[in-house]
Amino acid sequence: MFAAFDRAYLDIPSPDTALNEYTSLLGIAPQGNCLSLANLDICLRETAGEPGIAGLNLLDDDLAVGTEQALDTAALSIAMAASHHRDPEYRQINSATGIYAVDHLVLQTRDADACIALFGEQLGLRLALDQEVPEWGGRMLFFRHGKMTLEVIQNLKEPPVHDFFWGITYLCHDIDQTIAALDERTVAHSPIRSGRKPGTRVATIKSHTLGIPTLIIGPA
Repeated sequence: MFAAFDRAYLDIPSPDTALNEYTSLLGIAPQGNCLSLANLDICLRETAGEPGIAGLNLLDDDLAVGTEQALDTAALSIAMAASHHRDPEYRQINSATGIYAVDHLVLQTRDADACIALFGEQLGLRLALDQEVPEWGGRMLFFRHGKMTLEVIQNLKEPPVHDFFWGITYLCHDIDQTIAALDERTVAHSPIRSGRKPGTRVATIKSHTLGIPTLIIGPA
C-alpha cells in the first residue's frame, strides 16, 4: 500500500534559525524548508507553540506528486498523512557531516495495542519487534518500513498524557568523522558510547536539534 516513509514535519517557532541549525547538523543543502535524506524528507513548519515532531507521512506513489491526504489514526492522537513528495528509492546523499538517513523515529504512546492495530493492521507496516521491557516498566515495538524504523514506547509506570512523536536518530557512515565535522560546526554532543544494538556506536546531539531528543548512530 505504501512504498516507504515520505516526510516528517517539525513544527518550530523560527523557521529561518531552525533551518540554519538543521543544515549545520545534517550537512546538506535545504530545498525550501525541507532537507532530503536517503529515506525521508525533514520539513520545517512555523508554529507559535513548542517545537517538536508534528507529523509523519507515508509515501503513496499513486497520489499526484506534491499532494497529501490525512490518514485516520483512530484512537491515537498523532498526525499522519499519505503523500507523494519524493521517489521511493533509497537516495545517495552527499552530506558534509556524514549523516545520510534516519535510522528511526520514536513515538511515545499510551496504548501499544492501538499502535499495532494502526501501523500493522491498518497501514501495513511490518512489526519487527514486540518486547516487554521490565527494567523501566514498559513495552517496546519496532515497525520496519522502507529502510526506516518507527520505534514505539509505552511506559506503563509513567504513561504520557497523549501520544506524541518524541525523538529521532540519524545514521552516519563513520561516527568519528561525523563527530569531528560537528565539532567544526560547533554542534554540542555527548561522548561516543556503545549503542544498544550490537555493533553500533552512538552519541547524543545536544544543540542544533530544536529541542527534539536526537541521536546519531554508526557502525562500531
